[in-house]
Amino acid sequence: MSTLSTPLSTDQKTNLLQEILIENVVLPNQKRMDFVLTYQLFGQPLHKAPIILVNHALTGNSEVAGEKGWWKKLVGDHQIVDTTRFSVIAFDIPGNGYDQKEAHLLSDYTLLNTQTVAALFWKGLEKLGISQLFAVLGSSLGGGVSWEMVFLKPKSITHLIPIATNLKASDWLIGNVLVQERILNHSSHPIEDARIHAMHLYRNPASFKEKFKGAYKTEENQYAIESWLKYHGSVLEQRFTLAAYKEMNYLLKTIGEWITSEDLREFAQSTTSHIHCIVVDSDGLFTKAEQEHTFQTLKRYGAPISYQEIQSIHGHDAFLIEYEQLNALLKPIFENL
Repeated sequence: MSTLSTPLSTDQKTNLLQEILIENVVLPNQKRMDFVLTYQLFGQPLHKAPIILVNHALTGNSEVAGEKGWWKKLVGDHQIVDTTRFSVIAFDIPGNGYDQKEAHLLSDYTLLNTQTVAALFWKGLEKLGISQLFAVLGSSLGGGVSWEMVFLKPKSITHLIPIATNLKASDWLIGNVLVQERILNHSSHPIEDARIHAMHLYRNPASFKEKFKGAYKTEENQYAIESWLKYHGSVLEQRFTLAAYKEMNYLLKTIGEWITSEDLREFAQSTTSHIHCIVVDSDGLFTKAEQEHTFQTLKRYGAPISYQEIQSIHGHDAFLIEYEQLNALLKPIFENL
């Protein structure tokens, strides 16, 4: 095994998908159920370096680094989240289908909420002997799970980094979840059609204008924007299951559904986590205004919290596009350890 003095390259490791059995989990409906929690490890061996947890977004998974890593421009050898210096762990939200085992998909997509997912992640960490995390990063849905984790254990995360997300689902988000849910339940091409709609939430008009400029593909007899949207729908249909999509979509509206104003005050006054809110100024899913409100509220209550923005025309998906800005915002946290 590698040590801090003789680190292995991420590419030299297999980073195989591993499993943890979490038994007798209390669900929101008060029933109990066992779950298989899948995860991947990157970088240094556990307990040999500071530990960072990365929580994935709606169609993401535990493969955050390496050749096929969906966040490899952020997490990897000599990246900002440097796997030659840190231990990085990423769990799969149960039911996301990444392990391709049909038995692990949830037949009832309303079975979990983000608070239960957060509790499952803590149980998985405990089974790995981890009680303290140097950092938790999460974007979009993963950021919502990250907020839930710090509310459950306000003294167990040194740096909480929620990106393009918020601690409580807004009416706007809940409404869009309903639209997605109706597409997923009633369309004859549910995954493709839901994805086409969702791309309008992840980007915005200025982003589309810059990318396509009204171009028409004569050979396809359609506009470039139409071709692009259909492509994204088709690609997701090939790699994502309907059961997983329904569940991940549903989870969005459960983010922080239990949190009251008094909970916010108590959390702000008790947490030792340094909270670094990173907001996309053009985000149309988790809006800048709602995230500013969260920041101002927690700051007023005394939480150790900061606020920074990614400036982008690309909307919500800027956390997957504007890597130069994102890396610059994160650099002080990880390089000054």
